[in-house]
Amino acid sequence: MGKALIIGCGGVASVAIHKCCQNSEIFEEICIASRTKSKCDALKEKLEPTTKTKIKTAQVDANNVDELVALIEQEKPDVVLNLALPYQDLTIMDACLATKTHYVDTANYEPEDTAKFEYSWQWAYRERFEKAGITAVLGSGFDPGVTGVFSAYALKHEFDEINYIDILDCNGGDHGYPFATNFNPEINIREVSANGSYWEDGHWVETKPMEIKRVYNFEEVGEKDMYLLHHEEIESLALNIPGIKRIRFFMTFGQSYLTHLKCLENVGMTSIEPIMYEGKEIIPLQFLRAVLPDPASLGPRTKGKTNIGCIFQGKKDGKEKTYYLYNICDHQECYKEVGSQAVAYTTGVPAMIGAMMVMTGKWNKPGVHNVEEFDPDPFMDALNKWGLPWRENFHPVLVD
Repeated sequence: MGKALIIGCGGVASVAIHKCCQNSEIFEEICIASRTKSKCDALKEKLEPTTKTKIKTAQVDANNVDELVALIEQEKPDVVLNLALPYQDLTIMDACLATKTHYVDTANYEPEDTAKFEYSWQWAYRERFEKAGITAVLGSGFDPGVTGVFSAYALKHEFDEINYIDILDCNGGDHGYPFATNFNPEINIREVSANGSYWEDGHWVETKPMEIKRVYNFEEVGEKDMYLLHHEEIESLALNIPGIKRIRFFMTFGQSYLTHLKCLENVGMTSIEPIMYEGKEIIPLQFLRAVLPDPASLGPRTKGKTNIGCIFQGKKDGKEKTYYLYNICDHQECYKEVGSQAVAYTTGVPAMIGAMMVMTGKWNKPGVHNVEEFDPDPFMDALNKWGLPWRENFHPVLVD
């Protein structure tokens, strides 16, 4: 079918690359590019004997637009799949514009020097992408990503209007460390230590970090504490789902994680403000990232399951209705298949599917779009086929 340029070679990228190689009919060729080419080469060596997909590797600085443009012009991919850091979204989008190449990512842009993430920076590219005749798909991970597709699917098949969405992200896995993060520590800690917020009656309601707690009993995981966070898909769903009155996002955290995080905050280790240390300027959070366990190393030691989905409340044929769409993923099964824990798996699989939607033309709409703006059905079918089968509950327990 075609060729994808995949930028990044971390835990999520490794999963997406594994899945591209399983899907050789669509991904006839891939080029894996990263600042550290040796990581790309090692993955190529591991996967080449197992796939018909032709694999190339390259070194690139994703902060450098000229380097990105040169690589895209050299490789001529049908789509660029951005699995680098959120700080690099705009440079990669600039390179895609310059070369008129389709773009897919999993997380919205955030500036490196400010713990803030929102879609405004990327939405500002809408007209330029439309004029260039190329498609940008934002947030094709799980949350954001699958949660947006779930919302579009629920609206298309189950509701006339959706009034309330609660997104529940439960990781019931245990890696055995007192403190570790399941994806990039810098991004993870910035996200959970920021103020929370939710959308209600047409405006944002801001909360203090971890201020709102609920307890929920998750299928195949059990009862877990979950906390309200700000999350980027709330912003796009509030625009794209008609009739919406409130959207909230909850994520589970264990007490050990929260205790360690509070201690690190108290001593300044989660700060993104530069400090001088032995004559050199360092960012405390970046130093912390360097000493914490690499999320990619958690796979062999993580046991348990994730349960992530959306509870919808709305109306169908004039009657009130509730509906729960979710996925359950087993950490150990993910490790057996692709050498990864389930948090990276649940993001990497939808990343591959998003790139496939664009490459096959099933999602083709010049401009910059979030996943819920496209037909959800082919994506939902692909989730079942490629490792993230979804489940339904028509009488879920609601979150108060």
